[in-house]
Amino acid sequence: MSEVYAFIEAEKTTHPVALLCRLLKVARSSFYAWLAGEEARAARRAADDALAHEITVLHIASRHTYGLPRIHAELRRLDRRVNRKRVGLLQPGRSARRC
Repeated sequence: MSEVYAFIEAEKTTHPVALLCRLLKVARSSFYAWLAGEEARAARRAADDALAHEITVLHIASRHTYGLPRIHAELRRLDRRVNRKRVGLLQPGRSARRC
C-alpha cells in the first residue's frame, strides 16, 4: 500500500489528490494519515541505523564470535533497552528487514 501512497505523493503536483485517490481506490484520509506518519517512520529508520551500527561494532569487537544472545546481553549491559527480536533483525549477516 505504501507504493500507492508514494505514487500519490509524487503525482499530487500534477493532479488533485482527490482524483488520484478515487482512481486508485484508496481513502483520501488514509493517504493523509500515511503522510503524517512519514516523520515517525523516518525517525524509526534512523534509530534502526544507529542500533545496527552499534550491533556491528559489538560483533566486530568480539572478533565475529558474538551471536544474538551475547550481543543482546552486551547492549543491556550498556543500558540500551532493546528487544532481543529487534537485535536479531538488525544483526549482521541477517537479511534486511526493509527493502
